[in-house]
Amino acid sequence: MASTKNLNNYISQIESYIPKYEFENPEVSKSSIGWHLDHSLKVINSVINTLEKSNPAEYQNNFSFLGKVFFTLGFFPRGKAKAPKYVLPPNDITKEDLLAQLETTKTNIDVINKLDNNAYFKHPLFGHINTKRVNRFLMLHTNHHLKIIRDILK
Repeated sequence: MASTKNLNNYISQIESYIPKYEFENPEVSKSSIGWHLDHSLKVINSVINTLEKSNPAEYQNNFSFLGKVFFTLGFFPRGKAKAPKYVLPPNDITKEDLLAQLETTKTNIDVINKLDNNAYFKHPLFGHINTKRVNRFLMLHTNHHLKIIRDILK
């Protein structure tokens, strides 16, 4: 199972951008830095919560061709996917809420390595992503949004 060390590095980067959560650059993204931070934290926390609640016996190795391509390339293209409602940030993003989600995330990350190998969540494009693949998914997704944040700040 992949280590969560790299993921923790991304969590530290998220934390470092929280003071700049109100920054915007419409030429890069129609969303603020806070939106990208909130979304990234929501995805990590909801994925881990779903893994915890999943029944490993129901896992199907139906990882899609598209998933294999993006996991191999190591990035997601910008502006192609639409986030599910439950991981969309609220209209008003606060520093306090970001910090609270960050604390939850730091605790949740440690849960991954304790889960059954076939704990899973269902991704709308990639199919079932099990514990074996989840660190890679969370790193690719989080890094995707960190790159956008860095471009907003350029």
